[in-house]
Amino acid sequence: MNRSLKTLLIAGMLLLTWSSFNANAAPAGYYTDQKVVYHNDGGAPDNATYFKRMLNSINNHVAAVGRDHIEIRVVNHGSGLDLFQLANDDKDLARQVDVLRGEGVRFLICANTLRERKIDWHQLYGVSQDDIVPSGVAELARLEQMGFVYIHL
Repeated sequence: MNRSLKTLLIAGMLLLTWSSFNANAAPAGYYTDQKVVYHNDGGAPDNATYFKRMLNSINNHVAAVGRDHIEIRVVNHGSGLDLFQLANDDKDLARQVDVLRGEGVRFLICANTLRERKIDWHQLYGVSQDDIVPSGVAELARLEQMGFVYIHL
């Protein structure tokens, strides 16, 4: 096979590969506006890995739908609050939380868990009093009643 034919075949194969890759990307307007609540109750036995995966999935979700077309709440209770304790020392977790907050994601903290585990919310990374809800489970139900789609990873 001569050199120009080989070059042409390779170029054609690359073009087909590239086109099939782009065909899998969602076209503009593919996703409608979304309201989503993520349920975070931890991922024992390895919470740190679970939290990084969860935050990465949420980031991918925002990127796919578009910041202006998605409203996300993350309800944190039980071992889910470990995310904010770990983020005090884990700069990667802290960065992921900060990036998502910058994208409009709200992280809600269960007051029942704070009380039961004797946690001072001031000791949780980036948490403000406005982030605290009376009950994590009741908040999940309330948000679902308001049209938020429930996701638990």
